[in-house]
Amino acid sequence: MRFFRKATPVLEADKPDSFDYDKIHSLFDAFLAKGFTYFDTAYTYHGYHAEEAVRKALVERPPRDSFHLVTKLPLRDFKDYEDLERIFNEQMEHCGVEYFDYYLLHNMGTNVYEKCKKYDAFGFVAKKKAEGKIRQVGMSFHDMPELLDEILSQYGEGLDFLQLQVNYVDWEQPNVQARRCLEIAKKYGKPVTVMEPCKGGTLVNLPEEAEALLKSKRLNASNASWALRFAASQEGVTRVLSGMNSMEQVEDNTATFANFESITAEEQTIIDQVTKIIEKNTPIQCTGCAYCTHDCPKDIAIPQYFALFNSVFRTAGSFSSQAVYYNNISLKHGKAGDCIGCGQCEKACPQHLPIRQHLKEDVAAKFEAGSSFPTRR
Repeated sequence: MRFFRKATPVLEADKPDSFDYDKIHSLFDAFLAKGFTYFDTAYTYHGYHAEEAVRKALVERPPRDSFHLVTKLPLRDFKDYEDLERIFNEQMEHCGVEYFDYYLLHNMGTNVYEKCKKYDAFGFVAKKKAEGKIRQVGMSFHDMPELLDEILSQYGEGLDFLQLQVNYVDWEQPNVQARRCLEIAKKYGKPVTVMEPCKGGTLVNLPEEAEALLKSKRLNASNASWALRFAASQEGVTRVLSGMNSMEQVEDNTATFANFESITAEEQTIIDQVTKIIEKNTPIQCTGCAYCTHDCPKDIAIPQYFALFNSVFRTAGSFSSQAVYYNNISLKHGKAGDCIGCGQCEKACPQHLPIRQHLKEDVAAKFEAGSSFPTRR
């Protein structure tokens, strides 16, 4: 099993000259030194500046043949076929490369599929591959298995691989259906790169009861290593992405795959128990991707508010510190109660969450109305 890292750690700023490049360089160099080469970014990440930051942190430093660079075509952003060309040329300039090792149609789903067909996005990436500007074409997918089946039946021949959300909590979740999506990928013979193996940190920051179960089997193994091993153990998976923001995370993740061990039947039983505990303690299944915040007319900090709500839920209703965070965030962003119900957030949400309902009935009810903590529905 080969493990690749996500190339957007420590990119928390919104300008390419304000990233902590000293820290990024140390993480990238350590990763490369351990023999791992896959760096993933995207046009829209970090205020549309991640690609420029990756150029400075990676492309301008080690030899081009020592790493594999991945970026993605923003399916929400393009307007027509000519716009595809403009964006692609911008990406090559941002990244400072003459070709991309891997290039994906980004966040494919019902909300963008018709537009992709109308303006032949599939044909566009095929053309760029024929021109030698893309080595392998992929598609990241956040939708139901039925749509994945339809897309692969029509356009699968032009896709070299798929990027799917696979983790043990989403394995049978009706809003993700990771297992079924993997089965569809196998049906069409498409190798899978896994995203969200730790579900936005949910499978790292576990409830105490769940963490104790994992420690009872592997005392010194990190929670993240369990999640990564689960994803990598699935048939058809060839890569697992993981965003890393510290040297400790780089060391832990690379060690997990340098001496990889598949999940055993006994460990799967433990994982099943952990999943039930997590589901009981996480009322809003948000991964923190922040796609929902793009173009929000009220600039509501949706992922941050959902994280605060989940944190309160896990601590039996004690929310004094979370309330302070909520008030501080709401000084710069709209409050949950400011939502006008336009629904653009739900169209963009890869997890297909009822965001408007959560904002009103959960977050606003708790942090703005001061109501008693709602019971889990």
